[in-house]
Amino acid sequence: MTALPSDQSVLAESRAVELDRVDPLEGFRDLFHIPRAGDILSAMGKPYLGNPSDPCVYLCGNSLGLMPRATREAVIQELDDWARLGVEGHFHAKHPWYPAHEFVREPAARLVGALPHEVVAMNSLTVNLHLMMATFYRPTSERHAIVIEDSAFPSDSYAVQSQAALHGFDPADAIIRLRPRDGEHALRTDDILEALDRHGRRVALVLLGGVNYLTGQVMDFARITAHARVLGIPIGWDLAHAVGNVPLALHDWGADFACWCSYKYLNSGAGAVAGCFVHERHAANTAPLHHPGAIKRLAGWWGNDPATRFRMTSDFVPVASADAWSLSNPPVLALAPVRVSLELFDRATMPALRRKSERLTAYLQDLIDAIPAAARALRVLTPREPAARGCQLSLAVLDRPRELHAALTASGVVCDFREPNVIRVAPVPLYNTFHDCWRFASILSTHLAASSTAVSSRPNVQ
Repeated sequence: MTALPSDQSVLAESRAVELDRVDPLEGFRDLFHIPRAGDILSAMGKPYLGNPSDPCVYLCGNSLGLMPRATREAVIQELDDWARLGVEGHFHAKHPWYPAHEFVREPAARLVGALPHEVVAMNSLTVNLHLMMATFYRPTSERHAIVIEDSAFPSDSYAVQSQAALHGFDPADAIIRLRPRDGEHALRTDDILEALDRHGRRVALVLLGGVNYLTGQVMDFARITAHARVLGIPIGWDLAHAVGNVPLALHDWGADFACWCSYKYLNSGAGAVAGCFVHERHAANTAPLHHPGAIKRLAGWWGNDPATRFRMTSDFVPVASADAWSLSNPPVLALAPVRVSLELFDRATMPALRRKSERLTAYLQDLIDAIPAAARALRVLTPREPAARGCQLSLAVLDRPRELHAALTASGVVCDFREPNVIRVAPVPLYNTFHDCWRFASILSTHLAASSTAVSSRPNVQ
C-alpha cells in the first residue's frame, strides 16, 4: 500500500495509531469477527494482491454490521436446547422461548430512549411500517397525504405508495416528497416545518427517516415531531440508519411510532428481527377491537394479553404495551443475535459510542479533505456539523464512480455504492478504528492520484 505523506500531520499514520491507543472503547473491536480481505476477494472470484490474512477495511456497518464473536454460541445454545428439550424449550431452555422477545425489551428501550412497555422486537422493518400505518394512517377524502423524504429508502416509498393505493388514493397525489433546496443535499428543518404548515390540512401522516440512508443526514427529531403534533398530524420515524448510530429519545420527543431494523448498526445478522416503538399514549389503550375508542390495528395471537392468551378464545384482548401489535410468537434463532448485540451496547453505552463516533467521522473527513486529488474528484454529501450526521460520509464521485468503487474493493476496502455515483463509508465506533480510517484514506488517495494521472495523460483529440 502506498502511504500518505507523513509530513502532513493529519495524514500521518502515527496519528491514527495514537488515537487508537487512547480510545476508551478500543477493546470492543476484539469482540467482533473482522473479515479478511483475502477471503472476501476470493469469494468474489477476484485476486487480492496484499496479504490474504490482512483484515479488510470494513466501512459498511450502515448496510450490514459485523458479527459479534458471542453470536455463534448464542445461536448454538438455542439449537442445543431445541434438540435436548423439544417443546419444553418454550419454558425450560436457558433463555426460554415463550418470553424470548422480552429479553431484548429493556436494552432496546434504553437504546431508543423509550419506556420498556413502548418497545417490542418483531418481524422485519417494512412489515412493522405497514402494521404501524394500519393504525396511524387513517385517511379521509380531505386529509390523506403522506409526507416523506424524496430520497427516502425505496422500501419506504413503496410502502407509503401501497398504503395510499390500498385506501383508494392516487399515490402520485397522496405522497408529498420533501426535496432539498437547489444545489443542496440535506433537508433544512425550517423547510420541513414550512412544508407541514403549507400542506398540513391534507396530511394524514408524516413518515421520515431519522438518518437519511443516502446522505447520512440526521433529522431534527425533536422539532419536527413537536411541530407535527401541534398540527395534529401523526408522525412516525424509520430508524434503520439511526438506531445504534445516534442518541434517541423517542418517548420524550413524543413520536407516535418508530420502526427499525437490527442488522445494520445493531450487528444482528442479515434479516434480523426488527424493532418497533409505540408511544404509551397509544400502547396503553386496551379497548376491545369493537369498542368505539379502540385503537385500529391488525391483530394476532401474540398481541393478546398473556394472562388470557391460552384461554384460546375468539375475542382479542390487547396487552397494554407495544406487544399488542405483535402477530406471532418470536423467532428464537433470529432473536439470539439481537440479545447479544444489545448486551454490547449496554456495556459500551450510547453516550460513549456517540463521542467516539463524532471523533472518528471527523477524523475521516479531515483525512479526505487533506488528499490533494479529492477536491477535484469528490463531493461529500453528508453535513459537516457533527450534530447533523451519524457515522457515515457519502462521497459523490465526479468521474467513473463504479471504477473507483471496484478499485477500493480490490484493495481490501468494504464500502457500498449507491446509484448513480455515491460511495458510502461508515466508520462504526464499536469495531472500527482510527487506523481503519487512515488505511481507507491511504487507499483512496492512491487510486485518486492514479485516476488523475490517467486522465491528464489522455490524448487531446480535437
